[in-house]
Amino acid sequence: MEQRTKPTISPFCTHLASKKMTLIEGLPMTTSDVMDASEHCWCEQTMQVLGPDRNVSHPEDCKKGRTCFESPFESML
Repeated sequence: MEQRTKPTISPFCTHLASKKMTLIEGLPMTTSDVMDASEHCWCEQTMQVLGPDRNVSHPEDCKKGRTCFESPFESML
C-alpha cells in the first residue's frame, strides 16, 4: 500500500516578499529562507513595508492569525 505524505505548507503569508526569496526554490519554511543581511522584506499587496492591515511585514508577523494572511495554497482550496 502506498503511503501518502502531507504537503509541506509554508507558515508565511503568500504576499510576504524579500530579495532572498527570489533566489530560493520552493516555499520559504524558516525565517532564514526569507531574511538576508539587509533584513528587508515587504508585502506584495501593498508593495511597502506595511501590510494592508498597516502593520509591519516580517516573517515573525506574517503568519496565520494575521487578518490579511493568505496561505500559499489559498487559491487551490
